[in-house]
Amino acid sequence: MRGRGGAWYDDDAGPVVRPYALTGGRTHYDGVEFDLVALIVAADPPASDGDGPALAASPWAPEPEHDMILELCRTPLSVAEIASDLELPLGVVRVLLGDLLDHSLIQVRRPAPVAQFPGERVLKEVIDGIRAL
Repeated sequence: MRGRGGAWYDDDAGPVVRPYALTGGRTHYDGVEFDLVALIVAADPPASDGDGPALAASPWAPEPEHDMILELCRTPLSVAEIASDLELPLGVVRVLLGDLLDHSLIQVRRPAPVAQFPGERVLKEVIDGIRAL
């Protein structure tokens, strides 16, 4: 809303883009649910048939945010870290990750099940051992 003759934001605010504009109005991904601690790693791009990039035949064109995610995920990062690094809402990042997953541009590594973590007894023994030092 405008004040008396002034803009509703100042020049330092930068561009104002609603998060859903980055996702084409989508608010969630219909495929798998991306866990906050799931590790995302960029996959090798699909092989082309020799006529150019494999994505050229597809009507889908990645947005700059997709490219930023792929750049970040050269080393595995969690979904939460990606959202933090890009300063985007988690829901937006999940939709963008879904796009990349649909085009086989990322791999999702699920977090280890709780049963694989050490039990409480083992952790207490480690703490007692550290205190004994």
